[in-house]
Amino acid sequence: KVTEKDAAWAAEARKNYPLDVCVTSDEKLGSMGDAEEFIYRVSGQPDRLVLFCCEACVEDFMSEPPKYLAKIDAAAKQPNKAKEDKHAGHHD
Repeated sequence: KVTEKDAAWAAEARKNYPLDVCVTSDEKLGSMGDAEEFIYRVSGQPDRLVLFCCEACVEDFMSEPPKYLAKIDAAAKQPNKAKEDKHAGHHD
């Protein structure tokens, strides 16, 4: 969970978070109340912010972190994808 001492770091990481859906369920973030924020920490690796639609999805993530982190990484490599999807069918 993001603590008060992590709040500034998390706020900065959130600005660059590449997904607008839950990494485990693909539900829209915020569709089940406030998105759950989680910092995934592994010794020797940078901390990672992960957002979930609800607290229950944290458990799913923890069962296979590499699978879900890869999904975040893939989305980050396509920064315009989310914007394109939102505007699909709206051509000038």
